[in-house]
Amino acid sequence: MKKYNNYKPSGVEWLGEIPEHWEVKKLKFLGNIYAGINGKKGDDFSKEYSEGIKSFIPFTNICNNFKIDKNQYQYVKIDEKENQNRVLKNDILFLMSSETLDDIAKNSIYLEDDKELYLNSFCKGFRISKQNVNAEFVNYLFLSTTYRNYFSLVGRGFTRINLKQEFINDAYTLLPKLEEQTTIAHFLDDKTTKIDQAIAIKQKQIELLKERRQILIHKAVTRGLNDKVKLKDSGVEWIGEIPEGWEIRRFRNTFKLGKGLTITKENLTDEGIFCVNYGEIHSKFGFEVNPEIHKLKCVHPDYLINNSSSLINEGDFVFADTSEDLQGSGNFTYLNSKEKVFAGYHTVIARPNNEIISRFIAYEFESLVFRSQIRAKVKGVKVFSITQTILKELSVLIPPKNEQLEIVSHLDYTTTKIATAISLKEQEIEKLKEYKMSLIDGVVTGKVRVF
Repeated sequence: MKKYNNYKPSGVEWLGEIPEHWEVKKLKFLGNIYAGINGKKGDDFSKEYSEGIKSFIPFTNICNNFKIDKNQYQYVKIDEKENQNRVLKNDILFLMSSETLDDIAKNSIYLEDDKELYLNSFCKGFRISKQNVNAEFVNYLFLSTTYRNYFSLVGRGFTRINLKQEFINDAYTLLPKLEEQTTIAHFLDDKTTKIDQAIAIKQKQIELLKERRQILIHKAVTRGLNDKVKLKDSGVEWIGEIPEGWEIRRFRNTFKLGKGLTITKENLTDEGIFCVNYGEIHSKFGFEVNPEIHKLKCVHPDYLINNSSSLINEGDFVFADTSEDLQGSGNFTYLNSKEKVFAGYHTVIARPNNEIISRFIAYEFESLVFRSQIRAKVKGVKVFSITQTILKELSVLIPPKNEQLEIVSHLDYTTTKIATAISLKEQEIEKLKEYKMSLIDGVVTGKVRVF
C-alpha cells in the first residue's frame, strides 16, 4: 500500500510522525462525554424483555463488537422521571472498567436509530458535536493498536482495571480533512467486513468439526466400535438398545462422591498445593487437567490437615456444581497426573471404582447421552445447580474393561486429528484478526494511504 508524500512530528511521543496535512486535537474539543445509567440495583436488570422495561447496551456488547449489535441489548427498569443519559446515533461508547488491561477503554460505535436506549453504568459515551469530524473514523482510530497500547498504560488497578474519564477526554485525536476521514472509514468498513466474513467461515468450520467430534464420541460410548455387535434393550427408554455385555448402572453405585474445599478466590495463591476450582472447569482444559501443563492457583499446605477428603487422586473427576447456563451444566475435568491436587470451591468430586477406566468415562461424560440427563434434572434461572443428589440419580453405560480400552484408543486417535484441524483453523482466525488490527492501525494513524 502507498504512503503519504510528506510527514511531520505529531508532538505526541506515542503517536510519532503523521501526514503533514493532518491535525492533532484532544477528544474533549470535538464533543462531550457522558455517563451510563446510575442508581440501579441488581434486581433492576434483566437479560429478557418484559413490558415496561427499557433497552440498554451492556459492556459485553461494547467489548465484543466494533459496532453495537442491537441483538445483544439487555434490559433495565427506568422510571420516566429519572434523569438518565440516552444513547444516540453515532455515539462512541467506551469501557471504563474491565478485568484486564487488554479490554480497558475498548470502544464501539452506535449506528442505529432506537428512540430510547441507555448505556451500562461501567461505561462512558462520547457524542461528537463538530461538523468536520466523522464519528466512524474516530471509532476506528480508538480501536487501533496504537490507542489500545496507550489506554493499557493509563489503566489502573489489580483485580479490576479502571480508567479515569480524563484519559478519554485528553486523548489526542488524529484528524485528516472530513472527506479523507469518510474515505478511510468506508475503506475499513469494506476490508474489515471481508475479513470478518472469512473469520465467520472458519468459525463455522470449527463448529462442524466439533459436531463431528461429538457424533464420534456419542456413537462409540453408546454402541461401541463393532457395527455388527448384537444389541439388547437397555431398559431405559431414552437410551434405547445397547451392545450385549454392556451394563447400565446408577452413578451412586459407580462413584464415591465428595466435595471440594470451602474457600474463596482470596484463599488462592501462587505457591502451595494445586487447586482446581469451578471457574477453571468451565474455562475447560479439554476434559483433563494436568498441573504439569496447566497453570493453576494454589492453597496453603495447612489445608491438608483438616481437608484431606478434598484431595483428588489420579483418575478422579471434579464437576462444577453451578453453571450460568444450561449448556454448561455437567462441565467437569479429571486428573491425569499423580500430582497432589485439591478440588476447589463450588465443586463435586466423583471417584470411580476399579472396574472403570477414567478416560473412557470422561468421553461418556462429554457425550449428549450423559449431558441430556443432567440438563433434564437441573433447575435454575440465572444459576443452574448440579448437586450430588442429581449426580447420584444419573445412569452410566459400562462396557467390559477391554472394550473401554479399545474405545479410548480409538477416540484418542480420532479426536486428536479433529483437535489438530480445529487448532489450525483457530490459528488462521488469529492471523486474520492480527491482520485486521494491523490494517486498521496503519490506515488511521497515517502510516498507510488508501486512496
